[in-house]
Amino acid sequence: MTLYIIRRILQAIPLLFIISLMLFILMINTGDPLATMGGRRVTRPEDRLRLSRQLGLDQPIYKQYLFWLIGNDWTKIDMDGDGIFETRGTRKGILRADFGTSLVRRGIAVSEIIMERLPNTLILMIPVEIIVIAISLAVGVYSALRQYTVTDHIITGLSFVGYSMPIFFIALLSMYIFGVNFKQWGLPYLPTVGMFDPKVGKTIGQVILHMILPIFSLTVITSAGYSRFVRSQMLEVISEDYIRTARAKGLPNRMVVTGHALKNAALPLVTIVGLDIPLLLGGAVVTESIFAWPGMGRLFIDHLSRSDTPVVMGILMMISVAVIFSQLVTDIVYAWLDPRIRYT
Repeated sequence: MTLYIIRRILQAIPLLFIISLMLFILMINTGDPLATMGGRRVTRPEDRLRLSRQLGLDQPIYKQYLFWLIGNDWTKIDMDGDGIFETRGTRKGILRADFGTSLVRRGIAVSEIIMERLPNTLILMIPVEIIVIAISLAVGVYSALRQYTVTDHIITGLSFVGYSMPIFFIALLSMYIFGVNFKQWGLPYLPTVGMFDPKVGKTIGQVILHMILPIFSLTVITSAGYSRFVRSQMLEVISEDYIRTARAKGLPNRMVVTGHALKNAALPLVTIVGLDIPLLLGGAVVTESIFAWPGMGRLFIDHLSRSDTPVVMGILMMISVAVIFSQLVTDIVYAWLDPRIRYT
């Protein structure tokens, strides 16, 4: 197992280089960051020229990529090879965990901008993932053990309806019912935007209250899809010979379901959860935008629309590393759940 982990880590290094190069080329060609640096006013031509040279945006893409990747430890560099040295901002480069500074919020480090929003996203997304897994396992197993009953048909119908609805529809519908209508009916209503009420302040109670609708919207769709997946896997597993043998030995039904069937049926679910966990860092773009939640999703959209390459690349590379790491953890969990799996 140790050699397998080392090999996977070594394989991830060139993969990250390829990912970073592709993302960087796409980002450079998606827009003009200098067009919005003046706020609402159009940047003047002379300011564009000065900023372009200061930020190195006048250089070929490969030079910009190398500067982003390895940085430089000097302030005066000959970018054009013509013997004329220009003053450039110094940075260590992404290889030394320096993501640079934002092009939009001048002078503020990318890591600082990300850390402002990352806790807000984790506060929202971690409870969503926990609730989704718990509901999916409970509903999926319950439905599988009562196949073709009235309860199974009701759960199946509700799951298809929940999974087929877009997230923005559920979000807006929940805001309309629990926020607008409940207020009109004189019932206790839920806040619909923001992370807390500015008049009250950022208290634990305010954050929890503002989390309810976003968590509800994300949970409805995700748990609907996961529960159908768990149900299908459980139906496949409980028909296996070793399950019939366990029951023939007189083992309690709970032990057969939880100790034998569920453990093997959870393998495909582990794959899906392993892919979802890195996306927690990126937040939920649509949900955060609708509920005005100050998380990573809104941060990504805001800076992508203004072509802020350092910030967007910082977010994407963070997610890329998380994806590779989570897949490694997923493979290790495979071997723990199923002893027949060996990595040699």
